[in-house]
Amino acid sequence: MMRSPGSFAVAVRRKSGEIVLREGAWRSLTERLTFLRRPFLRGGVVLAESLHNGLSALSFSASEAAKDEPSDERDGQAPQEMSKTAITLTMLFALGLALLFFLVLPHYLTLLLGKLTGLESLQDGQSAAFHAVDGTIKLIFFVLYVWAISHIPDIKRVFQYHGAEHKAIKAYEQGDPLTVESARKYSTLHPRCGTSFLLIVIMMAMLVFLAVFPWLPKISETGWIHQLALIAIKIPLMFPIAGLAYELQRLSARRAAHNPLVRALILPGILLQRITTAPPTDDQIEIALVAVRKVLDRESTGGLSDSVPPRVERFASYDEFIGGLGRI
Repeated sequence: MMRSPGSFAVAVRRKSGEIVLREGAWRSLTERLTFLRRPFLRGGVVLAESLHNGLSALSFSASEAAKDEPSDERDGQAPQEMSKTAITLTMLFALGLALLFFLVLPHYLTLLLGKLTGLESLQDGQSAAFHAVDGTIKLIFFVLYVWAISHIPDIKRVFQYHGAEHKAIKAYEQGDPLTVESARKYSTLHPRCGTSFLLIVIMMAMLVFLAVFPWLPKISETGWIHQLALIAIKIPLMFPIAGLAYELQRLSARRAAHNPLVRALILPGILLQRITTAPPTDDQIEIALVAVRKVLDRESTGGLSDSVPPRVERFASYDEFIGGLGRI
């Protein structure tokens, strides 16, 4: 999966070796609502759009993979991609689960810990100590979640493709030829990875909550209403927090090469990528290069019009795809 300013491409290799490439026009919400381009606002948009594009790419990949299964295993029906409505509902469901496991549950676990230990500072939902523990629980949950899914065979393969994307992008950024041989030598780790972004979001949430909540007045004398109100305040705060995390990641990615302190700050995200990326095979690097080269080739010709519907191309091999490109 690759995205350029005006194009979005997803490449898949089927069991037969055939490469299936879907390409469509891409226009960010920030192009229609220009105020969202401002720093500290665009991060939330990037997060939402990345989630949407990821679900769309996985849906397309799954529908193509299902075509390789015997027809009797899928009741003789042709596999279908998720509709836009289904993708939107899935996004909302995923966001709901994320809020439950990474916002609501850590909050109440911290309250429970306060009751079990008798520490009053962990029972008010507002103290600095409370949010230090709450944030630590979030970090533990996130790392354990990533580690757990990395052991699922299908997710392992997804993480290999994730590594292939990073290698292909690094080859492009370094000005090297977009070939398997060139991309192979690069690391699977990248400072602008979504994994690092999510980790920064969690860490920034801890810092912001530490700074904000101790100063808030008590909302209700009824304990459970007070706690629900605090959680309700946290939810909209996640949008500016995501914006702040995005700006921090952009800044750190630019300065990491020349600043040891910045490298130390982004190290946790880089280390976490050792779980969410894996060394890819040459076949997987080829698929990443197909997506990269397609969007670059499209940008060199002015991009796609919004009126052009997504189209699917099929290539018998990687060499056939390369033979059809004239510019990159």
